[in-house]
Amino acid sequence: MDTPTVARFEASRHRLASLAYRLLGSAADAEDTVQDAFLRWQAADREHIAVPEAWLTTIVTHLALDRLRSARARHERAVGAWMPEPLLDGDPMLGPADTAEQRESVTLAVLLLMERLTPTERAVYVLREAFSYSHAEIAAILGITESASQQHAHRARRRVAAARHDTDVDRAEARRIVEAFVAAASSGRTDRLVALLTEDATGTSDGAGLGGLRRLLRYDTPGRIARAVRAGFAPTPAKRALAGGTATMHAALVNGSPAMIALVDRRVRGILVLETRAGRIAAVRGIATPARLHRLTERWELHDPGTPIIEAW
Repeated sequence: MDTPTVARFEASRHRLASLAYRLLGSAADAEDTVQDAFLRWQAADREHIAVPEAWLTTIVTHLALDRLRSARARHERAVGAWMPEPLLDGDPMLGPADTAEQRESVTLAVLLLMERLTPTERAVYVLREAFSYSHAEIAAILGITESASQQHAHRARRRVAAARHDTDVDRAEARRIVEAFVAAASSGRTDRLVALLTEDATGTSDGAGLGGLRRLLRYDTPGRIARAVRAGFAPTPAKRALAGGTATMHAALVNGSPAMIALVDRRVRGILVLETRAGRIAAVRGIATPARLHRLTERWELHDPGTPIIEAW
């Protein structure tokens, strides 16, 4: 393939990856989808493609929807241990973040709630809210009517509204929140943790740090969340062995939310994402499945971590 043709695709790669990530919730699947799109681009009769950006957007959207509808994807999401792949602040796959809607569309809360949408509703929501496509453009991409696009968008917004959390947290605020959380968890006092949580706070863990458990653990009250965090936070030889050694804890922004990141030998072994609402913690999400932390580890190498919250856990 000639260099200008490759360059034209590469100029769109980050945007396409961001689109695929929002649709799929997986950086690895997003990368595979974009690579498949590149192969389609390579084989296409490009002289008859009037608007390459629109053509590529259509191809990536449909490839991603095919993945969502596949038997493999349905199985993975049905077995009860699926969670979105977290991305570190500054990762180009997070895509546009100029508006509250764009930032909201990539939070873990929204990525999880989008699992309840149909693939078409999901695509309409992402194309409209994150990439500002008109309903006429979305209709052309998805092969539906403009009226249907509007209806899908309305249903998606109504469902996603329940996931609204703070989307304007900066690194300094993230560190303050994580430090307060760590101090409360380290105190051993459940009431200190409960005081940081909203009354309707929820907790979710992929269970990967619990001896190979592969199902989601859910906690639906502040008291239960606090007890689970307090129990899990105390270091033991068994936990260190499971993590692969003594961990260093850092504060960071992950998918726009404060997060505590545990590293062992410069590899991310687990994270706790603290999604906030009005300054209090509304959701605690624990992720330790290695496959979901690969890209975060890669991006950490390019990241200025600052001073650890905990030097040795």
